[in-house]
Amino acid sequence: MNQAARRAGAAAAAVAVLGLWEGGVRYYHVPPFVMPGPLAILRALVADWPLLSHGLAVTLQVTALALATAVVLGVLLAVIMSQSEWLETTLFPYMVVMQVTPIIAIAPLIILWMNNLKAGLLLCAWLIAFFPIVSNTTQGLKSADRGLEDLFTLYRASRWQRFRYLRMPGALPYFLAGLRISGSLALVGAVAAEFVAGTGGQGSGLAFRILEAGYTMNIPRMFAALALISVTGLAIHVGLTYLSHRLLRRWHESAVRGDR
Repeated sequence: MNQAARRAGAAAAAVAVLGLWEGGVRYYHVPPFVMPGPLAILRALVADWPLLSHGLAVTLQVTALALATAVVLGVLLAVIMSQSEWLETTLFPYMVVMQVTPIIAIAPLIILWMNNLKAGLLLCAWLIAFFPIVSNTTQGLKSADRGLEDLFTLYRASRWQRFRYLRMPGALPYFLAGLRISGSLALVGAVAAEFVAGTGGQGSGLAFRILEAGYTMNIPRMFAALALISVTGLAIHVGLTYLSHRLLRRWHESAVRGDR
């Protein structure tokens, strides 16, 4: 099945789900403040677009900064740990603990300690996005083909040449896989932190707009903000998947198979 057929199937499934949703709401006369239909959500999205678009811009800014910081620091730490097994053994348990700790539980403390709302939101989103980058990249740098390792040894390659021409290209698919995961997680972290900040009446991201709509029982606006978050997450994933495909399509088997 080619890509056009797969995309058409996905679009048809989405239209069917939305149609069933709208039909069910109308058939059972469900009031909008309980469950708005897709058309009511679309009307709210159009009517409240100035407010929601500002919230989207704030959330995207935090997400982008968190992801960029996670990439820079994650790759740097992965390179260092791949060169020192002792350092990897020492630091990795702390990163695992940092990853499995629920961000919603520690976000209030982080925002309080930072004494700066934007910095607190950024740190919360970074904490979630950081681990997949450093974990995948470290694994990729340590997964070079043994046959090629022997070949580089045979030709007396320097440590830098071995790293530049063997380990870095071999780690690229691992890094890109981690990047796709971290892109979505950065958005999740930003939204979770905004929920915590929003409970105090601060912030203007999409999570704050969801809370505001809930307090005023403006449920269509709440669903419109949720829809924006979902579409944004999907767009981030699709964009990073496309980037991965562009970088790997000429040589890596996973991308070559995707073209068939």
